[in-house]
Amino acid sequence: QVQLVESGGGLVQPGGSLRLSCVTSGAAFSTSAMGWFRQAPGKEREFVAAISRFSTSTSVVASAKGRFTISRDNAKSTVYLQMSSLKPEDTAVYYCAVLQSYGSKTPYDYWGQGTQVTVSS
Repeated sequence: QVQLVESGGGLVQPGGSLRLSCVTSGAAFSTSAMGWFRQAPGKEREFVAAISRFSTSTSVVASAKGRFTISRDNAKSTVYLQMSSLKPEDTAVYYCAVLQSYGSKTPYDYWGQGTQVTVSS
């Protein structure tokens, strides 16, 4: 059974930074591409970032390029999302996901509880 546990969210002022973490168990973490998604109130869940199995490739949604960085530590089965220059429109619940492939950015239907990020003054 795959378990995903996200943490690191909180309330931050515009322009601030947060680092999200996601610990994974029950999946072959080191051989899986991983991703971050987010869901704002009243909106569909959307893709945010992806990283390939051995960190050779990363991608970030256009609205977050230059502000968000995805990374992973295979020894710790953990994927991270470093977020800086946060904007109110980044407010959402953030989820990590095991991807079917890096290229597709399609997540398997395993989800954790998510971590709330609120950007507000």
